[in-house]
Amino acid sequence: MMMDLRRPSAAIALAAFALSGCTVQGAPSYTLFGAYFPAWMFCAAFGILVAIIARVAFVATGLAYALPLQLFVCAAVGLCAAVFAGLRFFGP
Repeated sequence: MMMDLRRPSAAIALAAFALSGCTVQGAPSYTLFGAYFPAWMFCAAFGILVAIIARVAFVATGLAYALPLQLFVCAAVGLCAAVFAGLRFFGP
Protein backbone atom coordinates (compact mmCIF):
# COMPACT_ATOMS: atom_id res chain seq x y z
CA MET A 1 0.00 0.00 0.00
CA MET A 2 1.55 3.28 -1.11
CA MET A 3 1.16 6.49 0.84
CA ASP A 4 -0.09 9.56 -0.99
CA LEU A 5 2.56 12.18 -0.19
CA ARG A 6 0.41 14.97 -1.56
CA ARG A 7 -1.59 14.92 1.64
CA PRO A 8 0.11 16.91 4.42
CA SER A 9 -0.78 14.38 7.11
CA ALA A 10 0.99 11.59 5.23
CA ALA A 11 4.09 13.75 4.74
CA ILE A 12 4.13 14.70 8.43
CA ALA A 13 3.74 11.08 9.49
CA LEU A 14 6.55 10.04 7.16
CA ALA A 15 8.83 12.80 8.46
CA ALA A 16 8.04 11.90 12.07
CA PHE A 17 8.82 8.25 11.39
CA ALA A 18 12.08 9.10 9.61
CA LEU A 19 13.26 11.49 12.33
CA SER A 20 12.22 9.43 15.33
CA GLY A 21 15.79 8.18 15.84
CA CYS A 22 17.08 11.74 16.23
CA THR A 23 15.75 12.06 19.78
CA VAL A 24 18.73 10.22 21.27
CA GLN A 25 20.70 12.55 23.54
CA GLY A 26 24.09 11.20 22.53
CA ALA A 27 26.07 8.05 22.10
CA PRO A 28 27.09 6.15 25.23
CA SER A 29 30.66 7.10 26.06
CA TYR A 30 33.01 6.61 28.98
CA THR A 31 35.81 8.75 30.31
CA LEU A 32 39.17 6.99 30.39
CA PHE A 33 42.38 8.89 31.11
CA GLY A 34 40.69 12.21 30.43
CA ALA A 35 39.28 11.27 27.01
CA TYR A 36 35.84 10.11 25.95
CA PHE A 37 35.69 6.66 24.38
CA PRO A 38 32.48 5.55 22.68
CA ALA A 39 30.95 2.26 23.74
CA TRP A 40 31.33 0.73 20.29
CA MET A 41 35.13 0.83 20.73
CA PHE A 42 34.85 -1.45 23.73
CA CYS A 43 32.58 -3.79 21.78
CA ALA A 44 35.02 -3.82 18.86
CA ALA A 45 37.95 -4.59 21.17
CA PHE A 46 35.94 -7.39 22.76
CA GLY A 47 35.09 -8.79 19.31
CA ILE A 48 38.74 -8.74 18.25
CA LEU A 49 39.75 -10.51 21.46
CA VAL A 50 37.09 -13.20 20.94
CA ALA A 51 38.19 -13.67 17.31
CA ILE A 52 41.80 -14.19 18.46
CA ILE A 53 40.67 -16.67 21.11
CA ALA A 54 38.59 -18.50 18.49
CA ARG A 55 41.60 -18.73 16.17
CA VAL A 56 43.79 -20.13 18.96
CA ALA A 57 41.07 -22.63 19.88
CA PHE A 58 40.70 -23.73 16.24
CA VAL A 59 44.45 -24.33 15.94
CA ALA A 60 44.67 -26.08 19.33
CA THR A 61 41.85 -28.50 18.52
CA GLY A 62 43.02 -29.17 14.97
CA LEU A 63 39.82 -27.76 13.50
CA ALA A 64 41.82 -25.12 11.64
CA TYR A 65 43.08 -27.72 9.18
CA ALA A 66 39.58 -28.88 8.27
CA LEU A 67 37.87 -25.48 8.31
CA PRO A 68 37.81 -23.57 5.02
CA LEU A 69 37.98 -19.74 4.94
CA GLN A 70 39.32 -19.39 8.48
CA LEU A 71 39.69 -15.62 8.24
CA PHE A 72 35.99 -15.19 7.50
CA VAL A 73 34.95 -17.66 10.19
CA CYS A 74 37.06 -15.95 12.87
CA ALA A 75 35.84 -12.53 11.72
CA ALA A 76 32.23 -13.74 11.92
CA VAL A 77 32.79 -15.12 15.42
CA GLY A 78 34.30 -11.79 16.49
CA LEU A 79 31.50 -9.81 14.88
CA CYS A 80 28.85 -11.92 16.60
CA ALA A 81 30.61 -11.43 19.94
CA ALA A 82 30.87 -7.66 19.42
CA VAL A 83 27.20 -7.33 18.47
CA PHE A 84 26.15 -9.50 21.40
CA ALA A 85 28.26 -7.40 23.80
CA GLY A 86 26.80 -4.20 22.42
CA LEU A 87 23.25 -5.45 22.77
CA ARG A 88 23.87 -6.98 26.18
CA PHE A 89 25.62 -4.04 27.85
CA PHE A 90 24.50 -0.95 25.92
CA GLY A 91 21.33 -2.00 24.09
CA PRO A 92 17.67 -1.66 24.98
